[in-house]
Amino acid sequence: MLRIGALVLHVSDRERAGTFWSEALGYDRGDNPDFLTPRATGGPRLHLDDSDRTHLDLWTDSAAEQSAEVARLVALGATRVDWDYPEDADFVVLADPDGNLFCVIDSSH
Repeated sequence: MLRIGALVLHVSDRERAGTFWSEALGYDRGDNPDFLTPRATGGPRLHLDDSDRTHLDLWTDSAAEQSAEVARLVALGATRVDWDYPEDADFVVLADPDGNLFCVIDSSH
């Protein structure tokens, strides 16, 4: 089932943003302070990044589910984005009909 796994938030200062968002949302800062996780289960992770743009990471449970969801989203009006993927990429970059980027991630990868 496709779900929001993470919100990637473009920030200028990850430490400052991490302090603010962890307090604002009641999220925990674990071993990697760039990834904030909800204290209650089920909510999306918040990924603080100073080089990537703000976008959604949508998670699937397998490569087959990822492929099916990408096809479904394209049929709904999403478009594939020409992207320079690493060799072992676990994500596919798409754009919604307004051009907002998002990733569909195989979380089993």
